Amino acid sequence: MFWILFLLLAWAGVLTSAARLLRAATEAADPAPRPAAARRPGALNLYEAAYLAGGPERVAVLTLLSMERRHRLLLARTGWATVLDPVARDAHERAVLAAFGPDGQSPVSALREAAAAHSAVRALADRLDEAGLAVPCGVRDAVADGVRSVRWAAVLVAAMAGAALAVPADGADVAKVLYWFALPMLLAVCCLAIAGPGGPWASPAGQRLLAALDHDHTPADPLAAVAVHGLTAVRDPDLRAALGRP
Repeated sequence: MFWILFLLLAWAGVLTSAARLLRAATEAADPAPRPAAARRPGALNLYEAAYLAGGPERVAVLTLLSMERRHRLLLARTGWATVLDPVARDAHERAVLAAFGPDGQSPVSALREAAAAHSAVRALADRLDEAGLAVPCGVRDAVADGVRSVRWAAVLVAAMAGAALAVPADGADVAKVLYWFALPMLLAVCCLAIAGPGGPWASPAGQRLLAALDHDHTPADPLAAVAVHGLTAVRDPDLRAALGRP
C-alpha cells in the first residue's frame, strides 16, 4: 500500500491550494466596504461597464469598436487597423492613436495591448475600486495566485499518480489506484471551473449595476452590448475576426 503515501501527498497539495483559492474568492465576493458615495443604477458609462465586465482587455475592445463605428478607424479582417481620423476624443482613444506608426497603420493586437495597458485604464480601475464597484487589484491578484496554485496541485496529482503506478501496487490493481487519484483531481478541476481564469472584475455592487445596464441598454445599443458581453456581441464576422486576433 505504498502508493497511499503518494495519494496523501496529492490530497495535501489539492486541499491546501483549494483553501487558498477559497479564501481569496470569498474576499472577492464580499470585499471590504468603501467610504465612497454610492452609485445609482444607470450611472455607469460604457468604459466603466467594460472594465467591470471584462477588465482592461474589454475596455480596449470597446475603444477600438467605438472608433470603428464612428468611422475614425478601419479595422480589417486581416488584423490590421488604419487611422481615418487622428483626433482623439478621450484618453482611451489617445492610447490607441499613439500606438500607430507614422504610416497610420498598426496590427490590431498592438492597439489592444496599448489601450489595455494605458494609464487611463489604471485610473478607471482606481475610480471603480474607490467606489466599491470593482474587486480591488490585490484581491484579484490573490484569486489569480490561488488559481495558479490549484493548477500546480493538479499537476502534482498527475505526478503522484504516475509515481504510484511506477511502484509495486501491493495487490491493488491499476483501476483502483487511478480511481483514488481521480478524486483529488476532480476537486482541483471543479475549483478551477468555478473560479474561472482569475475571478470577477466587478464587486457585487458593480455586478448589480452591470445587470441594470444590460437590461436597460444592451438590446438597443450595440456598444453597450459589447461592453457587457464582449466579442460575442459583435455581429459582423469580419469585425469579430479583426478584434479577436491575438
